[in-house]
Amino acid sequence: MDANYLGWSSQLAPAIMGNAERPELAKFLTNSFCSTNPDNAREFAKVTFLSDSRQELPRLKVPSLTLQCRDDIIAPLSIGTYIKSNIPYNTLRIMKASGHCPHISEPYEAMKAIHSFLN
Repeated sequence: MDANYLGWSSQLAPAIMGNAERPELAKFLTNSFCSTNPDNAREFAKVTFLSDSRQELPRLKVPSLTLQCRDDIIAPLSIGTYIKSNIPYNTLRIMKASGHCPHISEPYEAMKAIHSFLN
């Protein structure tokens, strides 16, 4: 990432997006990554990949929703079930969407799940 941010972004974005049969989604995410300031992306990656706050999950006392996608290389089903079992008032919604970005690949399914949870 430090040596070649654009190359890193171009390789990682399609894997994160999944949905290989819809290459326009990977292109959209790649463009989004590549338009991000590399310094900001580095800080975000550092916090995302090097932090571990699992011990805080049981302390969450408000209702929460976990949207779990199929075939997500970043957060497989075991992560969603771990979150569900460690947050007292968590609802786990397993989606038909695949990849890690359902708000991009299946926005209506994601919105429907959120709307249902809020009502």
